[in-house]
Amino acid sequence: MVYLDYSATTPVGYEVLDTYNRTNKDFFGNPNSLHELGVKAKNLMNSATKQIAEIFSVNENEITYTNGATSSNNIAILGVALQNHKRGQHIITSKLEHPSVYAICNYLESIGFEISYVKNDSEGLIDFEDLKSLIRPDTILVTICAVNSETGVRQPLKMIRQIVKKENPNTIIHSDMTQAVGKVSVNFHDVDLATFTGHKIYGPKGIGVLYKNSNITLTPILYGSGSVNMLNPGTPPVPLIVALSKAVRLATTDIEKRERFIERLNLKIVDALSKYEGVMINKTKYTIPHILNISLRNIKAETFLHALEENEIYVSTNTACSSGNMSQSVLAIYNDKVRASSTLRISLSHLTTTEEVNKFITTFDSIYKKLSGLHE
Repeated sequence: MVYLDYSATTPVGYEVLDTYNRTNKDFFGNPNSLHELGVKAKNLMNSATKQIAEIFSVNENEITYTNGATSSNNIAILGVALQNHKRGQHIITSKLEHPSVYAICNYLESIGFEISYVKNDSEGLIDFEDLKSLIRPDTILVTICAVNSETGVRQPLKMIRQIVKKENPNTIIHSDMTQAVGKVSVNFHDVDLATFTGHKIYGPKGIGVLYKNSNITLTPILYGSGSVNMLNPGTPPVPLIVALSKAVRLATTDIEKRERFIERLNLKIVDALSKYEGVMINKTKYTIPHILNISLRNIKAETFLHALEENEIYVSTNTACSSGNMSQSVLAIYNDKVRASSTLRISLSHLTTTEEVNKFITTFDSIYKKLSGLHE
């Protein structure tokens, strides 16, 4: 098997899985309980939170656990909207976001909020002048992802923050960092709110994080009791939290070294696929090496995906959450519907081997020649 869909999800690391299993066995108490087993579980959870906070140089009380990035995005964006709707109802986002962000923005628009979409240039970078022109006194939120999930384009969040705060210091900045954490270095201090999930960094599914700067107030969208953080009430999933802490530590270790290795694999694939007249490489100078997006002329991406699958090679058409649809990100960058309608996303990992890449290249060649022949 050759797995090249790491941006959709990652396998759980052995150490992470071991941590999860041991925590389930030895720390099964409810951390909201006052007895010894509850206190024992809560202390372990607090230690895990401390480790995550230290890795990202934030305060422990700025970490909220959720069941994934989509939940984190909902709590963050809806929380800002509900808290600040009397001050303003204008939100700015980009055309390069994850589908979950669009779904939230569409809902807010349906109840009276105004959503503006900032332009991007041909390299996929946010148009700074357009962003500047869009910010108004009633702009309550700017939400821009750190790394695009389809093309891998990385946004300069520090520069975006400087522009936003200069134009309106009260505007809150949120970033979906799901495709950035564990792949490239991130700085939570570039934003007011950040979100990511465990299953993209070799952690378990069902656990995510919302970073909220302590100066920011959100209106809860969930209500209950017995939680250490009222933005997500209920019994904290201690085994998932502890496993996530291990995953974060492992994923952020030797990150530059891993990135250099993945870059070599990426270039090897790009070099091999560039020779095909019917293959377009959707890569800009701001694309991180972990994600390689290509477009196929006259061949349906889904057909090619299943042909690869028959050879136990696994890629995706775009993001797992919008699979089968036209790539809105490729459309936003290249303004070409044909190019955006047949895309494949190849996503790499430090676990990917040269042998796996060679097999992919060889198999790609065989399938391409076969499917291209059908259209001649």
